Amino acid sequence: MRVYLRSLVALTLHTLLISHISVLVSATTITLYNKCPHPVWPGIQPSAGKPLLARGGFKLPPNKAYSLRLPALWSGRFWGRHGCAFDASGRGKCATGDCGGALFCNGIGGTPPATLAEITLGNDQDFYDVSLVDGYNLAISITPSKGSGKCSYAGCVSDLNMMCPVGLQVRSHDNRRVVACKSACFAFNSPRYCCTGSFGNPQSCKPTAYSKIFKAACPKAYSYAYDDPTSIATCTGGNYLVTFCPHHG
Repeated sequence: MRVYLRSLVALTLHTLLISHISVLVSATTITLYNKCPHPVWPGIQPSAGKPLLARGGFKLPPNKAYSLRLPALWSGRFWGRHGCAFDASGRGKCATGDCGGALFCNGIGGTPPATLAEITLGNDQDFYDVSLVDGYNLAISITPSKGSGKCSYAGCVSDLNMMCPVGLQVRSHDNRRVVACKSACFAFNSPRYCCTGSFGNPQSCKPTAYSKIFKAACPKAYSYAYDDPTSIATCTGGNYLVTFCPHHG
């Protein structure tokens, strides 16, 4: 009986070790890198039912990187906040991408307009994209490494704030510069721009003059809700680098 128990314990330990090794091997790393000349406060929002990472946000100084291990099958979004000021208790606000006036977003999304990096990990394939559906505040790119499949680059490298139509502009407090560019949906809240109501399908919700500006500037990013599905990139078993202001440096 003791021999049987010892064998059972040994087998259980072996199984645990093997499963632990497979988890280590399959763990996906995502690295957030700030190439902007100013600090960025990344925000992280998990999809429903997925675990919160890094309390949902932190400060990332210029030319610094921060790596996170993503749990298996995790999905969620990352964005950059800028122009932030927080007190010792973590209360404050950001000029763009604010999440309820807190340093740690704790699962709350960013206030539009904000450029989003979205990722969904799968068993066979990961899906990722950069989206301007909630507008634009900072240039963002996603670059995969060590994966198999197409594993293409996704992102919006252009500074859309420089070419943002007047009706979509969010200006700084002193009114001197454009700090973000609203989506037409957020600016005008109409079904045509939001792809809702009778426009709630790909057949009726087509590109608009506004989404075409976004798409021309950032062809590798989602410009509106029913944008070309090729805006979604796929990769198997990769690690990911999310870069803020990839055009700098």
